Amino acid sequence: MTVRTRFAPSPTGLLHIGGARTALFNFLFARHHGGTFLLRVEDTDRERSTDAATQMILQGLEWLGLPHDEQTVFQSTRQARHTEVALQMLAAGRAYRCYLSALELTAMREQATAEKRPFRLNSPWRDRDPAEAPEGVAPVIRIRAPQEGETIVHDLVQGEVRVANTELDDMIILRSDGTPTYLHAVVVDDHDMAITHVIRGDDHLTNTFRQIMVFNANGWDLPHFAHIPLIHGADGAKLSKRHGAVSVLEFREQGFLPEAVCNYLLRLGWGHGDAEIVDRNEAIRLFDLDGVGRAASRMDHAKLTHLNAHYMRLADDDRLTADVAQRLSVTDPAIIARLRSLMPGLKERARTMVELAASAAFLTLSVPLTFDAKALAQLTDEAKALLTEVADALETGDFTLEAINNTLRAIAERTGRKLGQVAQPIRAALSGTTVSPPIDATLVALGRAESLARLRADQP
Repeated sequence: MTVRTRFAPSPTGLLHIGGARTALFNFLFARHHGGTFLLRVEDTDRERSTDAATQMILQGLEWLGLPHDEQTVFQSTRQARHTEVALQMLAAGRAYRCYLSALELTAMREQATAEKRPFRLNSPWRDRDPAEAPEGVAPVIRIRAPQEGETIVHDLVQGEVRVANTELDDMIILRSDGTPTYLHAVVVDDHDMAITHVIRGDDHLTNTFRQIMVFNANGWDLPHFAHIPLIHGADGAKLSKRHGAVSVLEFREQGFLPEAVCNYLLRLGWGHGDAEIVDRNEAIRLFDLDGVGRAASRMDHAKLTHLNAHYMRLADDDRLTADVAQRLSVTDPAIIARLRSLMPGLKERARTMVELAASAAFLTLSVPLTFDAKALAQLTDEAKALLTEVADALETGDFTLEAINNTLRAIAERTGRKLGQVAQPIRAALSGTTVSPPIDATLVALGRAESLARLRADQP
């Protein structure tokens, strides 16, 4: 059997973090087994589905590095096929036309409520002669649900799950306007796409029993089901905006790298020993469904941030420079060169791309700078005199790391200061803060002219 998985988002909103993890698990499972990973956009809700949301989902998957195989399937283009299957089920007696009106359905629900019992539709049209149908009423098509026994799902994550068939009702597969319902369309698409493994959130588990009815009614083989637990906030509640970012592209804007997000999501509900850092190749090698737990996972932004810092230190400096330049709206090649020159030191101190951009912002400025409180405290009258001395010493000679280092050490020795006592006011004058990469590297990155201008600028 060739494994075929699918990620099937609805384009009614952004690609949220739970959906991203589902896509990741489907991708890794397919790649681990040498199979195929497919994308199906379930856009049958035409009122709520938007092209913008579709594009955001595609962008999110691209950013995460989760390429799908074969062409994207848009469910809305397959309505004729969904209808064809529904009519075949009708012709085979496995479905029937139901002429119940909205008022009749409401009355049935109210009666069930009054009798304090769950509502389960028992349509009088299930076995009624269609010749008795009222004129001018467009019927729905309902499946004939089994009325005895039970339906069993052998879930690859949740284990064996059973539901008595008396709890299932004759669900609609084709509405009165001829459009298919979601639960029907999903089954037809999974069958036609030859999906072997349906891996999705466990909020879909209850849908599975109804979808199995459609599989069975058509005599189709069932795929393997695997329902993964949902992601909750740190407080155990359903993940929402109040817990922070919930969409994939929000994490991008907040400065997280896609490889860090994928590593974090992988470990959010799946485990392999004590391994915390798992890159893409290793994830493909190791991932299987037996490592997925049954309990809901809790989002931990601190752990994600820690992972992100790790991946930032490994990241290519050209890539980080391009990202920072975009965040700072920098296009000047000279300033971009400064960023690139200091990137090895800058990335060691940052946990996110936002922090990295903030720490690099001083490289894009011109005098007069704005100084934070700690930098101002360094700029005493004595320090200002020292800055003038440093500027004079750096005005001539080589402007290299070695030459600058020798010059600063000589000044420290001549003035009876430690090297750090010389470096800190220089750092304040150059960056407006008391934090920067090594001072010699910072001077070289800024260049002689800009460095001297900052050292000699009128300080507050």
